[in-house]
Amino acid sequence: MTFWPAPHVRTPVHASVTLPGSKSITNRALILAALADGPSTLTGALRSRDTNLMIDALRAMGTDIDGDGDTLAVTPPKEFTSAVVDCGLAGTVMRFLPSVAALATGDVAFDGDEQARIRPLDTILDALRGLGVDIDGNALPFVVHGMGGLRGGPVTIDASGSSQFVSGLLLSAARFEQGITVNHDGAPLPSMPHIEMTVQMLREADVRVDAPADPRKAQTWTVSPGPIRAVDWEIEPDLSNATPFLAAAAITGGEVSIPHWPRYTTQPGDVIREILVRMGAECRIFDGILTVHGPDRLAGIDIDLHDVGELTPTVAALAALADSPSRLRGIAHLRGHETDRLAALSTEINRLGGKVTETEDGLAITPAPLSGGQWHSYADHRMATAGAILGLAVPGIEIEDIGTTAKTLPNFAGLWEAMIDGQGH
Repeated sequence: MTFWPAPHVRTPVHASVTLPGSKSITNRALILAALADGPSTLTGALRSRDTNLMIDALRAMGTDIDGDGDTLAVTPPKEFTSAVVDCGLAGTVMRFLPSVAALATGDVAFDGDEQARIRPLDTILDALRGLGVDIDGNALPFVVHGMGGLRGGPVTIDASGSSQFVSGLLLSAARFEQGITVNHDGAPLPSMPHIEMTVQMLREADVRVDAPADPRKAQTWTVSPGPIRAVDWEIEPDLSNATPFLAAAAITGGEVSIPHWPRYTTQPGDVIREILVRMGAECRIFDGILTVHGPDRLAGIDIDLHDVGELTPTVAALAALADSPSRLRGIAHLRGHETDRLAALSTEINRLGGKVTETEDGLAITPAPLSGGQWHSYADHRMATAGAILGLAVPGIEIEDIGTTAKTLPNFAGLWEAMIDGQGH
């Protein structure tokens, strides 16, 4: 296993960093384009491991996707066909595509990385079974026996483990004979912004979606059957991938700018602005450019990250370097992500001398002097970037398998080093 010496700085970071497109939006747009009533073009699409796995899977099922860069021309198939799908570690592939596979004329076999085989999938697979789909298996590997169509109708699920279970049903539902009504019955849903993203994109494709006005009180979504209009999608930059770079400004007292920051977005990563301000940083948006200026001292934070759990590794790294304790709450569902992120963060920060304890629904972090050492990534891209954040302030940190960041952000190491050199691009 290779270890990457995390760059350490003694002076404030000053840089502008231009980031590629959002993984979440790219993979949703790819599915909607494959299900649409005509050809579509995606502009600014992210090309990373997760999105390439989605492209490969849709191609294997008969979709024509042309383009090697960030502009993709997508022509839907006349019918989806038998295929073998490699999910890697991509939750969007393993949880979004089974519903598409149900529309195929033949068997679609799913498998993925070894670590992916423990990720919970029974919620989506049992929901599809309840709608009339024949499926072998309850986790990777599994096989969907497509019948060329799907009845659809009402289904009740407990999606408290991941909002992806709801999105995975909604994205394809307009192609079901009866559409779908998804009722969530369980603990409050995590990552609600991602469901809002799904609903907004469906509506952009002229799909009728009835969504609750207040999802915290009523958690039922209905998608009416009908065509999915072909849309030329323009993909926003990935705001969650921006968070480590903005954190670099916060912990070094420097200044980092991210161009093309959307004024209105459903991406959870936008919440980083509020978090950084609460920890003492300054944030401003002017002419589409977000600039973060770091404080002299970083304050701890008590925050519920239930809706934006993917920001937890970045916030935990910031909290470990703050001057007062932090409490990160509402994130018990992170135990079912690429790895158990709560256990991983507490283990790795404590390995460097930190004081992190797991709570029932999150982490309690008391700042302590940190020292260098090995930082294990657990094949988790956001664990790797959290280690890079700490490395800016703590000399001698070596990160295991920095290449795992290619899951959502190719060339992270190159972008990180360019940022430190003051020439982020």
